[in-house]
This record gives sequence, C-alpha cells and structure tokens, in this order.
Amino acid sequence: MGKSIADTVNGNWARLSGLPGGKKLFSLFLGRTAPYSGTIGAYVEELRPGYARVSMKDRKKVRNHLNCVHAIALMNLGEIATGLATISGMPSDARSILSGLSMEYLKKARGTLTAECSIPVLESSERKEYEIIGEIKDASGEVVARATATWLVGPRDAKKSAPATSTAA
Repeated sequence: MGKSIADTVNGNWARLSGLPGGKKLFSLFLGRTAPYSGTIGAYVEELRPGYARVSMKDRKKVRNHLNCVHAIALMNLGEIATGLATISGMPSDARSILSGLSMEYLKKARGTLTAECSIPVLESSERKEYEIIGEIKDASGEVVARATATWLVGPRDAKKSAPATSTAA
C-alpha cells in the first residue's frame, strides 16, 4: 500500500510551506488535485494536524449578481478548510470522504475571506462520521458563513470497515 493521503498532504506541506512561494505552490497543487475546488483560488495559510486556515481573494470569478462572494464559492472554501483539517489530523491508515455539507450564511461576504477549522487529532481509523465546523471570516474578523461538514473517516483497507457511527468533533 502506498503513502496515505494524510502522509502526502502533511509531507508536502512540511516540505513546501517554509520555502519562498512554497505555500502558493502547495495551494496550486491542491487546486490541481481537486480541480473544482481549485476554481476559487484558495490559498493555504496554515496547516497542522487537525487545523487548517485557508483564504480566498474576492474577485469577479467568485462573485454573484449581488456583487458579493457567491454562496457556492463560500461552501467550497468551507469544504477545503474542513477537509484539510480532517485529512491532516487522520492516522496514516485512514481515508476520508465528505458525506454531507451545509452552510449558514450570516452576512454578505466581500473582500479577502479566511476559513478556519480546528478539530481534535483523530486517534483511530475506525469507520466513523465526524461533524466538523469551519468558520469563514471577512478581513474585519466578522463571521460571514459557517460550514458544517460531515466527513466519513475509515480504514484505507475498505474490506475491514464496518457501518459508520457518528460523532461531533
């Protein structure tokens, strides 16, 4: 069995983040790996096991007809932040997939936006659903949206998995 997604993500971050332009390169690789997610131009500012902070610049490509950031661009940013926090905090023998995502939109989003997510590091690859919360803030620090993502984490060897249980992280 090859490298796990957690090992790959954490290893690439460790290798690139300290280099000049390394965070930008990591963010571009992330966008290429998940092409739809790459459309918002997310920039990974910080990543450590169980924690992710990801920003997105406000630009015409992500705006709606009301001249603010589109709801789905916000949802995409929330998915990226919760996903990176989950993946970076998983054991090497685990894998994950998004099984649910909801958003609470609190105010019109304009300017550079930052999504932040923090979860306890996962100790087990037991098949289990985790409800992960990510907040998206504007440049003034006001929460403009809140993502609630359900991530199904389980063993990389799918044959060993059992029905999922659910918990909030």
